Amino acid sequence: MDCVEEQDPKAKAPSVIDRYYTRWFRADMKEKPCEDHCIMQHSNRLCVVTLAETHPILQNGRAIKSINYRITNCCSRLNNKVSGKSKKGGQFLTEFAPLCRITCTDETEYTIYSCIRGRLLEVNESILEKPTLLLEKPSTEGYIAVILPKFEECKTITKDLLSREEFESVVSKRTVAQSLPS
Repeated sequence: MDCVEEQDPKAKAPSVIDRYYTRWFRADMKEKPCEDHCIMQHSNRLCVVTLAETHPILQNGRAIKSINYRITNCCSRLNNKVSGKSKKGGQFLTEFAPLCRITCTDETEYTIYSCIRGRLLEVNESILEKPTLLLEKPSTEGYIAVILPKFEECKTITKDLLSREEFESVVSKRTVAQSLPS
């Protein structure tokens, strides 16, 4: 039985997210420092928009006061109605389309953007009822929205996004810059 490969008993199996999704990042969204977004892309084209772990909402023990999917008086992401196999009726989003506004208890407001072009399939209404999901489980139950890019664009939607390695490089440079005396 010397051909059986021994496995490290302490090695942890990858999570479902790590196994089936590729993480892409948008750093400093709309030139706002540290307002980083994460897009988790599944092999079936679906993209889940979440907050990157470096986003200010997830830092310094902040608490969320409210989450609002109403973008303007005429546009609410909660009114998004999708039907059928081809997901007709979903709102079409550009990469800078706002998805929601999150207000923290210190009255700081953050706008969360789609980061990619595609059809809005759903928004996470669970975070309206329980905003702590966004803080406790931002990559799973605390996601913001699900977007389906056009088939012909699914390979190119990530061209303006950063890979995990590129994002970590940006974050480390940011950390070094912040630690330098002014």
